[in-house]
Amino acid sequence: MTPSTAAVSPAVDRADPPQTATEAAMPVFDSARLLQGGREVLIRHGDECYRLRHTRNDKLILTK
Repeated sequence: MTPSTAAVSPAVDRADPPQTATEAAMPVFDSARLLQGGREVLIRHGDECYRLRHTRNDKLILTK
């Protein structure tokens, strides 16, 4: 499966309980599954491509 066609399943457990009904209805994705063991992935949104990067400081940065 290529990264552009890989399906990502929502996580079953949430680290923190949802604060509102809207948050409870939102899907939750585990960053480890998105990154698939790497430090960066590309996310296509329409005609644009974004880079999601996991930093050494354990932060996530999304850039265009």
